Amino acid sequence: MKQFILSLVLMVFFLSCEKKPKNTMTVSGNIAGLKKGKLFLQHIKDSALVTIDSLELRGDGNFLFSHEIQSPELFYLYLKKADNNDINDRITFFGEKGETTINTSWNTFDAKAKISGSKSQEKFQECSQMLSNFNTKGLELGQALANPEIQNDSTALDSLQQLIAHNIMARYRYVLNFALTNNDSYVAPYIALNEAGEANPKYLDSIVNVLAPEVSNSKYGKALKRHLSSSKQ
Repeated sequence: MKQFILSLVLMVFFLSCEKKPKNTMTVSGNIAGLKKGKLFLQHIKDSALVTIDSLELRGDGNFLFSHEIQSPELFYLYLKKADNNDINDRITFFGEKGETTINTSWNTFDAKAKISGSKSQEKFQECSQMLSNFNTKGLELGQALANPEIQNDSTALDSLQQLIAHNIMARYRYVLNFALTNNDSYVAPYIALNEAGEANPKYLDSIVNVLAPEVSNSKYGKALKRHLSSSKQ
């Protein structure tokens, strides 16, 4: 009898394992202070923003999404609040199989979101922070360029234009180096494609050639190879 029960338990266990998708991503967390709203899990498919799933939230900011993915990619959490304000209501994160936790609050939904559990997200955040620094510097230099005193001083104007060009080139170098040195990360082809897609094809070719096999065959790996092939034509 004991042997029969043990066999039955093992059979149920193995059947449950077989039914569980191999590449399931779960996204859970809490939106502090949210009284009412609708939360959407979205991603880009065929160049269009597509809703994968949605939840009605009433009086409780806890949420859970489950989605089977082919490879790690960029996802979005969009919160449609009852305040009729669409500003700052979308969180961008790099999702992968396993558990991703996102905790935030209703009034600082995207600005103060804390995301954990995804190695791809960690790399994405690392790169995004550096790109933000370059963008901030570029904005500051652009504002200085509009200064009438600078416009009337050819030496200062030339110096400032050189700084702007240097910042742009430094940004490109960072992106290309990031992709080359993180060739085992699914973030690498995404960053190369979206932040340095206009770079010389030989640099993109170097990135494609060093990508880990699983990264090369991922959604963004394939997209980068298609882009490179098109650039060479």
